[in-house]
Amino acid sequence: MRQELLSLPKGLAEEVSRNLVMVARLIDEEPEQAYAYSRIALRLASRVAAVREAAGFAAYATQKYSEALAEFRAAKRMTGSVELWPVMADCERGLGRPERALAMAGEPEVQKLDKSGQVEMRLVAAGARRDMGQLDAAIVTLQSPELASNSVQSWTARLRYAYADALLAAGREDEAREWFAKTVEADKDGTTDASDRLAEMDGVEFVDAMDAEGAQGAEKAAAVADDIDDEDDEDGDDEDGDDEDGDDPAEIARAEAAGDVTEYYDEDDEEYEPLEQNGADADADVKGDERA
Repeated sequence: MRQELLSLPKGLAEEVSRNLVMVARLIDEEPEQAYAYSRIALRLASRVAAVREAAGFAAYATQKYSEALAEFRAAKRMTGSVELWPVMADCERGLGRPERALAMAGEPEVQKLDKSGQVEMRLVAAGARRDMGQLDAAIVTLQSPELASNSVQSWTARLRYAYADALLAAGREDEAREWFAKTVEADKDGTTDASDRLAEMDGVEFVDAMDAEGAQGAEKAAAVADDIDDEDDEDGDDEDGDDEDGDDPAEIARAEAAGDVTEYYDEDDEEYEPLEQNGADADADVKGDERA
């Protein structure tokens, strides 16, 4: 990419480079922002293949498949490289044309791909089969020497995951569990949710720690309120259940206990005071902001 940018004037090359860096930095977590940066780079240097490729991936990440396909085709024409062939085929899937993706899987360009590219093409072809309702054919497509190999490569976890997911969709649960387990073994970076899928199959339920803490706090508040109610009954409160000052001890206890569970703050407020809103008030504020 640096070599390609050398063809531009120094100041322009630096500006384009900054935008491409932001695309790479944001594309996984903030794809819409990455897309915006890619459009800036594209306006500045549309004749640079690296810029067209980056714009294609940014569009792909935001599911703008027609735009992504156009950018990938442009990059391919500029470089003569076939490395984008699998993602181009996947764009065809995204556009609802799985038959075209399958046709691309049989083109001579696939033979020019490296091993990683060929595995990607196999994944796309299997996905196209599933799009067309050909589940058994998708399973067969994924069965390959790469799948059977014990060697762990960058694409191993994704290949095993796709195979396990296809098996599960076909109702072959025992085999699916086996391959999800093999995926976990290969997925050292946690690029898939195979461990969660495996736990789900085994009937394991995960409870959010914050939710659990909140539930315990609510139970504690209710217990305290009940104790106070019992004490008030024994002390002989008036018919309305209020004390002489008109404050209900049970309500006070509930409010205090609830305050121990969760507090909400307005971080934009200089005094950083706690906010207490019910659902209706919160909705009204949101709608007000939208109108503004």
